[in-house]
Amino acid sequence: MQRPQPFVRELTTVGELGAYYALVPALLATAPRGHGSHVLVIPGFVSGDLATIVLRRTLQLLGHRPHGWGLGTNIGPDDATLAQLLRRVDQLVDAQNGPIDIVGWSLGGVFGRLIAQHRPEDVRQVISLGSPLHISDPDGQVADPIRIVSKLVGLSARRRRGHDLRRVPVPSTSIYSRHDGVVAPASCVQHVGPTAENIEVRGAHCGLGHNLAAVYAVADRLAQPEGEWAPFTPHPRLGKLYPEPAVRGRPDLRVVGEAAG
Repeated sequence: MQRPQPFVRELTTVGELGAYYALVPALLATAPRGHGSHVLVIPGFVSGDLATIVLRRTLQLLGHRPHGWGLGTNIGPDDATLAQLLRRVDQLVDAQNGPIDIVGWSLGGVFGRLIAQHRPEDVRQVISLGSPLHISDPDGQVADPIRIVSKLVGLSARRRRGHDLRRVPVPSTSIYSRHDGVVAPASCVQHVGPTAENIEVRGAHCGLGHNLAAVYAVADRLAQPEGEWAPFTPHPRLGKLYPEPAVRGRPDLRVVGEAAG
């Protein structure tokens, strides 16, 4: 069974934040600039817009127009939350006068891909950070602390049902780490295709919003001109931040599966 790495690995996120602030000038100097497009950034489980502020601020400095989801704490999908989120999408699509980009962290990426499936005309591309795109066993493929918290906030077994979002009808990028201590790394890998890719980075699940390699990849994907999607290629100065599978574009699923335990 695919399993996350030991949850204690998530403690490295503190050091990753310090490294990010030390190296962010290099990121700002090398990352391509945006075109002022609207970007909806959706936070992960039991977090809110405060968790994505570093990512959104960096994207803003690079010329994008990022927006939080504005719905408080993300405690999982329900009809009311989905309805409000779709209204938020409608607002940004109207402001953009066209499709928007969506960046989702963990459960936020699941939301993003659901929107892309049901409203492909409103989504230019979707980028996920450590998002479980394929869950067959909700209790087995997430870390025990997350499973416990989900029960405490009222996510019943029925609402934690499995899903398969490895294919969406818009350009998509899944950014993942085989050191993820929250969700099984292999569950974050999507089917590679003409407009679908996986990018591996090093680091903790809880640090993906300020992981230098992850944020650079997000910025690079968002900076692509309309209608000109191409697979990710790391900047020469930052190439060592990415494990070799990210450079090849196709992860070694066997190795990812072994890393997941």
